Amino acid sequence: MIGKTVSHLSLVFLILLLFAPSVYADHTIEHVFDTDVNTTLGASLRLRQEIWDDVVALHTNPTSQKDRDFLRFRLSVWGRADIGENWDFYTRITTEPKYYFGPFHPAAVGTFHDNSNRGQYWDVDEIIVDNLYLSGKKLLNGKLDVRVGRQDFLAPGDIYGEGFLLTDGTPGDGSRTFYFNAAKARLNLTPDNSIDFVYIDDPETDIFMPSFHPAISQPDPALYVNNKKLLTTSDEQAFMVYSRNKIGQNFTFDPYYIRKQERTFTTLGVVNPNLTLHTFGGRATFQSEGWRAKAEIARQFGHYDSNPTSMTGDSRTGLGGYIFGGYKFENTLGKPEFDLGAIYLSGDNPNDTRQRNAWDPLFSRNPYWNELYIYTLINETIKKYSGPIPGYWTNTVIYMIKGKVNITDKTSLTMTYQYLTAPDSTPSTGVYALSPTEFTNQGKVKGQLPTAILSQTFSKNLDGFLQLEYFIPGSFYTSNTQNAMFFRWQLNFKL
Repeated sequence: MIGKTVSHLSLVFLILLLFAPSVYADHTIEHVFDTDVNTTLGASLRLRQEIWDDVVALHTNPTSQKDRDFLRFRLSVWGRADIGENWDFYTRITTEPKYYFGPFHPAAVGTFHDNSNRGQYWDVDEIIVDNLYLSGKKLLNGKLDVRVGRQDFLAPGDIYGEGFLLTDGTPGDGSRTFYFNAAKARLNLTPDNSIDFVYIDDPETDIFMPSFHPAISQPDPALYVNNKKLLTTSDEQAFMVYSRNKIGQNFTFDPYYIRKQERTFTTLGVVNPNLTLHTFGGRATFQSEGWRAKAEIARQFGHYDSNPTSMTGDSRTGLGGYIFGGYKFENTLGKPEFDLGAIYLSGDNPNDTRQRNAWDPLFSRNPYWNELYIYTLINETIKKYSGPIPGYWTNTVIYMIKGKVNITDKTSLTMTYQYLTAPDSTPSTGVYALSPTEFTNQGKVKGQLPTAILSQTFSKNLDGFLQLEYFIPGSFYTSNTQNAMFFRWQLNFKL
């Protein structure tokens, strides 16, 4: 598989040669109008190749859940207008076409399904409005910040904690976009204390903005609806209150409440009715002289409008959280650092037919702990909770050791060892139809997962990495399963 990867690198290097000169070009354009409006333009190009080897079904369903080897080309163009001292307007346009080498490729169109083209195919993507918002800062004598429109919650001032519950509003398109259709107001009580009020409206496909060059007819029937990318499992709305508080020089504490509604959806004949879910939680951090610790815990409860097809009862509960502690040797060669931690995400007791007890990841269906296992989770969750979209983190306990070392000022190596278990085994009621020979329905050891990322900063405009993850299944899975491998390289240009 790796040999096949090397054979395709000439295509990648050709693309790099085309774009490399622009790295050193003047990439920021500013103009000041008489009305005190400063405009800034920019662009980025992200090149990736990904190889999935037995990642989804662990080799138990190789016919319909094939291995993948493909290139991703994400291009974004953005512009910002700073209006006076307090307001700014931002917009970003994005597209991410993919080129598949095989064995998986999108469903055929025209002559692309004949034998000569069976293993190669371009998935031309939509051109979409990725971000579009108006932001006001330091209003009412510095007490109020507001932002309305399509926006990310990823920047240091915008991310909520570790992203445990709010990271990606569009998990259906992978890492093409992360946006939320949202209105956010931040009340700055003191320099160290603030409260955010956030309303979110994320439909399953984009109904708020036009898309240009819409996707071809059903390139992947599971992830497209009426030629538009499926962005999330169902129409979702949420309201959140999130408070950030710095306590002294070393501690922070962030309590929060989230009310989310997930509209009804049907996957493979299983009906999941409307769900209203309440999540109460809190996050705490500590940092002092190289030592650090972080922890978060949240409790969920709610109800369905009617009984889901796969269970009796209409209530839903969940418990999730994590705890990590570590140290960074700031004065040691390479500045090595390490962390030890554990993650707990509740599962469904197969013998409890009164309610669902599985953790709902809300808006964090992303590669939070690792990249590989978000796809392996699909067969476990597709009918009961998630639909065909990956990353529905639930019924999982992870014990992790993580280390990082700076090989040079611009090169770092990060490695983890993860041991995965499950609070509950899968039921033996035929819920998992995509790969019936994958689960033992009695074991609780999911497996072992070592990971490694080698990162390199080439210049202020160019960085990249190599990433390798390897999963070894445990007793949660049958002897029919095989080890899985995920490999990725990336180059990211910022203009």
